[in-house]
Amino acid sequence: MRRSHAVAAAIEREFEALREGAGGAVDQTIIGKGVAETPAALLRPAATGPTLGEVYDAYMSDPTHDWSPTTRTAYVTTRRVVLSVLGENTPIRAITRADCRGLVEVLRALPRHASKVFPGLSPREAADRARETGRTDLINAANVNAYLNKLGGIFNWAVKEEIIDRNPSVGLRLPDPTLRREKRLPFSTAQLQAIFSAPLYTGCKDDGPGYGVVGPNRPKNARFWIPLVGLFGGLRLNEVCQLDVADIKTVEGVTCFVVTAASDAPQTDKRLKTSSSERVIPVHPQLLSLGFVEFVERRATTGAVKLFGEIELGATGYRSTTFSAWFARFLRRSGGYAPRTCFHSFRHTFRDGLREARIDRDIAMTLGGWAHQGGSNGAASVSDAYGSGYRMPTLFEAISRVEYSGLDLSALVAS
Repeated sequence: MRRSHAVAAAIEREFEALREGAGGAVDQTIIGKGVAETPAALLRPAATGPTLGEVYDAYMSDPTHDWSPTTRTAYVTTRRVVLSVLGENTPIRAITRADCRGLVEVLRALPRHASKVFPGLSPREAADRARETGRTDLINAANVNAYLNKLGGIFNWAVKEEIIDRNPSVGLRLPDPTLRREKRLPFSTAQLQAIFSAPLYTGCKDDGPGYGVVGPNRPKNARFWIPLVGLFGGLRLNEVCQLDVADIKTVEGVTCFVVTAASDAPQTDKRLKTSSSERVIPVHPQLLSLGFVEFVERRATTGAVKLFGEIELGATGYRSTTFSAWFARFLRRSGGYAPRTCFHSFRHTFRDGLREARIDRDIAMTLGGWAHQGGSNGAASVSDAYGSGYRMPTLFEAISRVEYSGLDLSALVAS
């Protein structure tokens, strides 16, 4: 009510200024009183309280977050862009829906690796320059949505902490033209044959820089085993790379991979993607025939803790980061590369192998560590909480039926 008087005065000044501009008679007293302010500016309440930068930092330092190094890095990356566009010192209560939509427009026009493409420019300036120059190498919808997801998490946290009343970015999301199942493709038989016919598998110079050079050696270390485990076990890359020697156990007479975040070591780098990722998977007969158990035993005799300890931790704290970079080079060098394929394609190939073998869906979900989909809404079925799961002989019989028609691994068996 008090502000309404100031708004009325501003409106009067605005009309008087217009009359004066049109040559009409005006009341100089009204025009002369102070600097005219627009009604909109007067109506907007003065925002106080913590700034966006302060809330962002408080959110990231909240001890209740059990983030992986990758997740924390993603929030740091998001912070730089979001604060640059919305303003680090902007009171969080002053951020509107329109501001959030403005962020979306900047992100939509932002080129990939913008800081390298346009060094020295802010994200907004880089987006403007990209529009002016007609660049097409922009971040995709999935990347934009990842930024919005992180920002939404901060706003939701601020609502819970009663810092703001609502999340101004709720529901903002770009439609992704690439269907989820089309983001990564399984390997074709020809690709698999190229991969497992490379010198690394049929005879190479050494397990170092000479892995791609034909030679007399057949080193069976991380580079040899990890792709095979991905193909015949369906494990995610990080699940394989972080295995401890102790994670290869005999359960009910069956040699198994135990995928778990637990470790006997005082310090561990092990993490799981989801709760359903924790599982026990029988080792496929193909891996047994290639000498996997003997490899594990050799590691154990050396006192090694990690099964693939020669893989160094990457910048994100994961061994999989290092191995993924190497595998990308190996894939092209072996002739096994095709668009939308990478190491994760082994997991897609394994899922197709389960389908071809007509493995019961519930068993397939258990082997792959996929969340069980119980209903149309994607929620887990109530029945999933009943019972203690499958016995290892049952799972071993199922995984033993997974094979890849047309793939010849006789050279590996002979080695």
